[in-house]
Amino acid sequence: MRFFYTVLLAVLLLSCSTGKHSVKTNENISPKREFRGAWIQAVNSQFLGMGEAEMKNYLLTMLDNLQKVNVNAIIFQVRVEGDALYPSPYEPWSRYLTGQQGKSPGWDPLAFMVDEAHKRNMELHAWINPYRARTKGTKTLAKNHLAALSPGNFIEYEGQLYFNPSLKSNRDHICKVVADILTRYDVDGLHIDDYFYPYPVNGKSFKDDKWFAASGYEDKSLWRRNNVNLLIERLHQTVRSVKPWLKFGVSPFGIYRNEKSWEWGSRTNGLQCYDDLNADVLYWIEEGWVDYSIPQVYWEIGHKAADYATLVEWWAKYANGRPLFIGQDVNRTVKAKDTENAARHQLVQKMDMQRAQSSIQGSCLWDAASAANNVGGYRDILAQNYHSYPALMPLMPFIDKDAPEKVKGVELIKADNGDDVLVWLTAECDDVMNAPAKYLVYRFAQGEKVNLNSMKNIVTITANTYYKIPADQKGKATYVVTVLDRLQNESKGVKCKVKL
Repeated sequence: MRFFYTVLLAVLLLSCSTGKHSVKTNENISPKREFRGAWIQAVNSQFLGMGEAEMKNYLLTMLDNLQKVNVNAIIFQVRVEGDALYPSPYEPWSRYLTGQQGKSPGWDPLAFMVDEAHKRNMELHAWINPYRARTKGTKTLAKNHLAALSPGNFIEYEGQLYFNPSLKSNRDHICKVVADILTRYDVDGLHIDDYFYPYPVNGKSFKDDKWFAASGYEDKSLWRRNNVNLLIERLHQTVRSVKPWLKFGVSPFGIYRNEKSWEWGSRTNGLQCYDDLNADVLYWIEEGWVDYSIPQVYWEIGHKAADYATLVEWWAKYANGRPLFIGQDVNRTVKAKDTENAARHQLVQKMDMQRAQSSIQGSCLWDAASAANNVGGYRDILAQNYHSYPALMPLMPFIDKDAPEKVKGVELIKADNGDDVLVWLTAECDDVMNAPAKYLVYRFAQGEKVNLNSMKNIVTITANTYYKIPADQKGKATYVVTVLDRLQNESKGVKCKVKL
């Protein structure tokens, strides 16, 4: 079995790695490449009833605070329950904006967030919930909601409504919605969360017997997982066909399988992504259908049923076939005491454990508002210890591994107003995958060794082909300019020595 041997090889390789605790070099205190994401959700009603100006101000304040700790990716929820936080030709406006499904707020939150994230050198990933069609709080569906138009395509479970995962027509609809988002908006990725088949309630069954009986399968769990697999494969194909540089990521529930269910499972005792939600994320990684995963490891270190340290090590061993990031719960982290120093909470311990695993390339904050509001000093600790400098995105060579052409030259000119300005030219490029998207400008003081592996010398990340040198950078220095493409592959640098 191909997966078994892949897992076995990973275990053997990792058994030869160093211990659990990191050595804090400059590179792992603030590595050059690291995913630093934050989820901004609508499902908690944080936007409900806000007018356009109030919501924009709320989001801008959040983005500004996240920018202070060099967050580089925003995962913004745009589809909560078969609805939209943007003008969609296929689904109604979300009630999580106005309180009434189908009622327009009069503006486009997704377009706004794309623009504002990009201004701050943040990626914007459009986050959809694929199967949920109605939450418990939604009493009335809009006339153009698919469940109102085709009620036979949906299954009710414990007060909520779900797209029937077994129906091809539902997969077609979901992929049509995704293609529309990716075509019309300059997003950087598509993101789905942990809701697949519904979280089970004891003694309550999901009423899909009719479709299972007609499926030809003998094992219902196998059939259900295949239904989800079909959607994940289709979503991957949709993303690649619309814009090949876009990323497709998933944030599964934090326990894949317990050891008592599978010999390779984690030493945990909780709900299982594979068995209970019918989501086989390791298979998706093995097949190359997802470009990154962010398991939601929200528990504290020392949790009896789901220990953070145990799970971080488990995911690092088994899910490293694609870039792996860890979903961090801000509020739970600051409420739990450090197991070695009761005077502080667990953020430092968690970050050290995460960075000790070479196959983990970043993290994502649940939720963005809590981090932005500096709950428990969370944001301050990131700024002082772990996110001191900006970070580029982890490389994804399976999408694109070619670096763009370097700039043609870098020169210092004196502008008409007396400003000292670095300017450069870019090579022509017809390949959208390698076209210049941003430029990095490094500055090294006289006598300082040029080292492009560190982000501490970055003075700007810009879409412009110039850089105005501020007054506090006068003196002798060497500037280096590099090019980034959409996947943040970096070109070779071009130097310019200045004396101001």
